[in-house]
Order: sequence, then C-alpha cells, then structure tokens
Amino acid sequence: MERIQEHPVLQPAERAAVKFTFDGKECSALEGEVISSALFANGIKIFSHHKKDSGPQGIFCANGQCAQCSVIADGLTVKSCVTQVREGMKVETLRGTARLPLTACVQEFGRVEELDVDALIIGGGPSGLAAAAELGKLNVSTLIIDDKNRFGGKLVLQTHKFFGSVEDCYAGTRGIDIAEKLEDQLKEYPSVKAWRDATCLAVFSDKKVGVLRGDKYYLIRPKAVISATGAREKSLAFPGNTLPGVYGAGAFQTLVNRDLVRPAKRLFIVGGGNVGLIAAYHALQAGIQVVGLIEAQERCGGYKVHEDKIRRLGVPVYTRHTILRADGGEQLETVTIAAVDEKFKVLPGTEKTFKADTMLIAVGLSSVDEFHAQAREAGMAAFVCGDAEEIAEASAAMFSGKITAHKVLKSLGVMAAPVPEFWFDRLEVLKSRPGVTKAPAVKDHDKPVYPVLHCRQEIPCNPCVTVCPKKSIKLSGESIMNTPKFSGDCIGCFKCLLICPGLAVTIVDYRKDKANPTVALPFEIGRGLVKKGDNVRLTGWEGADLGEAEVVDVKDFKAENTLIVIVKTTPEVADLAASLRLFEAEAGVKSPADLAKAEDETVICRCERVSLGEIRRAIRSGMRDLNQLKAVTRAGMGACGSKTCSTMLLNIFRSEGIDPKEVTAFTRRPLFVEAPLGVFSNVKCRTEAEEKASWSGF
Repeated sequence: MERIQEHPVLQPAERAAVKFTFDGKECSALEGEVISSALFANGIKIFSHHKKDSGPQGIFCANGQCAQCSVIADGLTVKSCVTQVREGMKVETLRGTARLPLTACVQEFGRVEELDVDALIIGGGPSGLAAAAELGKLNVSTLIIDDKNRFGGKLVLQTHKFFGSVEDCYAGTRGIDIAEKLEDQLKEYPSVKAWRDATCLAVFSDKKVGVLRGDKYYLIRPKAVISATGAREKSLAFPGNTLPGVYGAGAFQTLVNRDLVRPAKRLFIVGGGNVGLIAAYHALQAGIQVVGLIEAQERCGGYKVHEDKIRRLGVPVYTRHTILRADGGEQLETVTIAAVDEKFKVLPGTEKTFKADTMLIAVGLSSVDEFHAQAREAGMAAFVCGDAEEIAEASAAMFSGKITAHKVLKSLGVMAAPVPEFWFDRLEVLKSRPGVTKAPAVKDHDKPVYPVLHCRQEIPCNPCVTVCPKKSIKLSGESIMNTPKFSGDCIGCFKCLLICPGLAVTIVDYRKDKANPTVALPFEIGRGLVKKGDNVRLTGWEGADLGEAEVVDVKDFKAENTLIVIVKTTPEVADLAASLRLFEAEAGVKSPADLAKAEDETVICRCERVSLGEIRRAIRSGMRDLNQLKAVTRAGMGACGSKTCSTMLLNIFRSEGIDPKEVTAFTRRPLFVEAPLGVFSNVKCRTEAEEKASWSGF
C-alpha cells in the first residue's frame, strides 16, 4: 500500500477500511475516499485504454475538470477522482468506448425544488468563503456551494505557510488551517447556508441556476450570483504527455496532501512558478525524491524563497530548459529535457534523460469563468472573484472576495459602508509579481543573538515584522513588498523563524560560545531524519555548499509543525547558513532526442487523441474556426468539453503565425459538468442489477 503514514505537518485520521475490486482483484480503500486515490494507494495508475489507439490513460487534473481518470464502477462510467468508493464496489478498467447501462427504468419522477436567495456563490475556495462572510455580516440571505466534501478550494492541499499580510489574509498560517478558519467564520452568520458536495450544472437564460446536491437537483433563483470557481490547470504539448504518470501539480497535491497517498518514488517537475516550486517541496515532505525541476524562462517565476527552499535541500533547478519528451511502456519511465536559447529553441547537444515514474505539469492556470459568462448572458447581476477573475495567490483571492461582496451589497441595495479605497490598493499589492532581488544585507551590529533574514526578494509578506516581541524586525519601506531588516535587540525566542512562510529566517547565537556560535535552522521535511550528534551539510540562502556542522539540539514545535535544528559552526559560516542539504543532485544521461516525429506523437486533445500534426495540417489548409476544426479532427469534442485543449489550440494558431483574433472560438456547451439526464427531473431509477433481478421471474 502506497499510503503516507508519517508526515511532518499532516496526521492521518483513523478511518474504516472499505473493500472493493479492480478488474477482479480485491483492493482496500478508506471510508469516504475517491476511487482514483484508492487505486493509487493500491499501486494502480492505469485507469483506461483509449478507444482510438488503446493507449493507457491515468489521471490528469484529479479535480473533475477532465475525463482522463474515467473507470467503470458497478456498470457505470464515472470520473474516478470525484466518485467515492463504496463497500463491495466493482471497479473495472475502461477499455474503448464507454457503454451505456442496459436499462434506465424510471421508478418515479421527483419534484424539483426552487429556492430563492439574495446571493448565490459558486465555489467554496478562499475568495468564495471570504465573500460569504462579508455578506453574512449584513444578514444577506446567501447560499455558497462547492462540489467537494470540504470547503477551502486549493487551500486544503497547501501544507506550507502563506505569504501576504497577517492582518488581511492570515499570513504565516498554513493553507490547510486557513481553510478551516474561513469555513468556521460562516458559522457566525445564520443567513449563510453552505452546501458541500453541491455541483453547479448550468446557469439558465431564465436566471435560474441548476445545482446537483448529492443525488437531488435544485433550481436556485438568486438576485445576484458570484462566480468564485477558481482555475483549472493548463496542459503542455510534448511527445508522451498522456502517459500514466504525467499529470498536473494540483492532482499531485490532492493525492499527497488531501488523501495522504504517495503516488511517486522519483518525481520530475515542469514549471518554475509557485505551483511547481511548492509541489516540489510538498513531495519532499511526503518522502518522494525530486529528480529535478525545469523552467523555460531565464529565472523561475515563483517566489524566490520557494525556489531557494528546494535548492537548499538539494533539488536541481534547470532554468532555460524545456521538456522534449516523456517515454515509457504502459507508464512513465524516463523524462528527456534540453536547454533552450532566448527564443526557446532547443540547443542541440544539451539533451539529458532522467529516470522518473511521475512528471508534474505546472505551466500555469486558466480561469474557470464559464458560469460567469452564462450569468452575464442571462442578464443576471453577475460578479466574479478570485482566480475565476484573475490568477493570483490565495491571499489576493481572499481580499478579492471581500471586495466583490461589497459590490453585491450595492447591487442589492443593502446599506453598507463604501469599500475603502485602500482595499483596492492592498489587493493590487497582494496580486503583485515578485520584484527585485537584493544582495544579502551586510551585518552592521555586534548583538550576541540575532536573526538573519534570508528573504531578499520583494514579495508581499510581513509575518516576521508582526510577530517580533521586541519590534526589532521592520520593513525597509512602508509597503509589505519591501524586504525586512533587523535593527534593535533579539531575545532568541524563535518566533520570527517559526512563522516565516519561506523558511528564510535563522537565529545566530553567540551567548554561550563567542568562538563557535550556534545557528538555529527551520526544518519541515520529517521528524527523525536529523538527530542530536549528527553531522549535517549546511547550505547558503541559494543552496551553496557551506560544509559540515554538528547538530547540538533539535527542538520540535508541534503547534507550528516545525522543527528547529541547532548546529554549531564558525563565525564565517554562521550568517550564511540557511538550511540543510539532504540530497545530491543527479546529472542525468546525455541522450540526443529525435524530434522528427514530435508532431505526430504529441497529443493535443486528450479526450479524442488528436495530434499536433493533425491540427497543424488543418490550420495550414486555411481553417480559422475552432468549431470547424472540431468537426474535421474531433479536437475539443471529448468529454471534457475542450477545457484542457482549447488554450493549447490557440497557442498552435499563434505558432503558425495566426492572430487569435482571426480565430472563431468554440461554441460553448450549455452544460459544463456531466450529469445523468434524469437528475434534471429528480427521477429515481432501478439499478441494472435490480432490473435484471426483475426479469428473472419471466
């Protein structure tokens, strides 16, 4: 079983075991677990074989957005990432075209209940929860829905501490804890109803919203609707991109941090934004070797402290590199990368191949804005916030939700104070891209104990300033984008070290030995890995090797889920030491790649397995309409409704020199989530087994 039994931050909860079968083999799941996670826990990563070429398929998004993880469960084709395992469930590999049930015998038609609310919020992530709390403060009748069994959106996958402002968005608190705080707020407001396991199916032209809650369908009539639907992960075009083992970083975090399943032994990551960098760190916390991370740009786009954290631990980060291909039989086995020039052209002779069983695609997000578009088309009072409006950090999403709630209040005619102008300023700061990286500060004091602040990039963050009891850590300017500096006295309380989201604070202490100071280093990778008396390798703020040091103490701050490793070192090293190196980087095997077949091997539309070559030939024939392209090639015709491939298709048009403005967009489907037709009438049907049993009497 590939389950995580020990984790530095997460503690496995006791849950009853559930027995099910997969292709006739008996397997075990945990109560409430979805099929995909249960299969991974049992070492199974191939869920289907495509009807076109029998190619193996596994998960990609693990968020219900695509259909890569489809299986047959008790005779019905379902998305395994959103379908819970039931005792005795018979799960089978989906091979070829999904079959329909033998019967759909209707036992009875139900009544569709219609509910009136002032505000409907679609999405229970950070922006939706923040908006609901603001509306609740003024007793506005509000319904917030989410298709998961927990509120919090992507926060429930985040074990790291968050950046931003302590006052505005819980900076210094782990994402999993922020999710609980935001949901708990709603309990204070009786006017707010919160529905879990409630999926928005569509927004209709008569200004009603169809919601499937469990197995019951409702029509909601809101006076205002807020789309807080978040974002979906982008895919990437390269040969082998559909192999089981190649999937999104969010799917990986779902398996590891939500379901405590270890899905990999050797992991490679494509993308140096915050999502990719954080996923690498989460992998290390789960005991997974991170073979490498690549970024096509000159430098990683995520926060430098995230990048530095993994570099210090020994993870190699290759900038100006791209993925050439993924290879394997039924599952991923190797990854081949190469360096690129400033125009992103591959530099021959730089190809390297690494062994890996999992590759994460972390190349950006696309807003889930379909419901907002439908609401606007219907003439509703429609609002949008969080990633559904603009991709940013969760700290910005919370503030976006608060501001949007006040816009809703105004539209409803509810008496409320106008939105303070500084709220908009703070939102812009929280959405800011990383600024300049400054040189390390020069020590200008002779204090016997003091913090060293290894955070040198301008990012929105102030927890260390807020928590210092001596007020000795200050920002170098008024904005929280300014870097912190130490000036004053330090008592060595460790508070700044424990709260820092970037693990970028250490404490140097000369009080016991002026010749051999100690350095306190934050450590979150695992309990028991480092013990008193060990010799460890120190690294600098960007991962430079600083030699060995002896561990003189390990303090476990369980409330913060952070260890502090205290080492004895020299004055020359003390101010430079930032972390411990745990791993040695692999060099990879030089392996020239044949790119000649890339166009035919690279799949663009996963659902219909349409290749890059097919798309390019259609474009070169003169096609400028995605609907025509779909009719000819089937690209975008699959179960996901072009959610995965639409962005990639537009990128191919750009690569062919076609302005996207010349391209006619897909006609959007009226429903964005699959649902049995019967749910719209709340029908109750006999199962296939019950129907067969009824025939036995004839």
